[in-house]
Amino acid sequence: MTVKNNKNNKIEIKTESEDKNSIDAEKVKPADPVKEMALNLESAKKESQDNYERFLRVSAEFENYQKRSSREINDFRKYANESLLKELLPVVDNLERAINLESNDDIKNSGIIEGINLTLADILKVFEKFSVKPIESVHKPFDPAFHQAVSQQEDKKHPENTVLYELQKGYTIHDRLLRPAMVIVVSNKDK
Repeated sequence: MTVKNNKNNKIEIKTESEDKNSIDAEKVKPADPVKEMALNLESAKKESQDNYERFLRVSAEFENYQKRSSREINDFRKYANESLLKELLPVVDNLERAINLESNDDIKNSGIIEGINLTLADILKVFEKFSVKPIESVHKPFDPAFHQAVSQQEDKKHPENTVLYELQKGYTIHDRLLRPAMVIVVSNKDK
């Protein structure tokens, strides 16, 4: 330990390790300033290259983030009304049933049928606006991705696994299934 009284009459106290460090620093002087500058330049170049590579990685990650966010926002916009439109499907079904039942009665109810037809047409326009489309099922091959088979029926006129009747229409929104069609499928297997 060293005790010094400096010019301002302040006492400085240093431990032995601090004394040795200050002595070592005084003894070790750069041998060649050019070599020291070259070493500093090399370390600065390496640090610069590391920072540039880190910058490129962060830039790529940020671009990927922007693309993913954009895709998620577009998907959200496309399918935001999905639950509302799904809730309207039974209303459409009921309107279609009413039209089919009333058209079998007398002409005196034609005003009611006309009103129901107009209401149904308006709802179907809204569906079209939001890219909701009915699935064509009758006399098409059965597709479990779009059809829900509720029954099988023998029919020699149609090939195996063909949709014979549609009990409830199925719908898609954009490229996603909104509701599968409930169908009866041809089964010509002999028991």
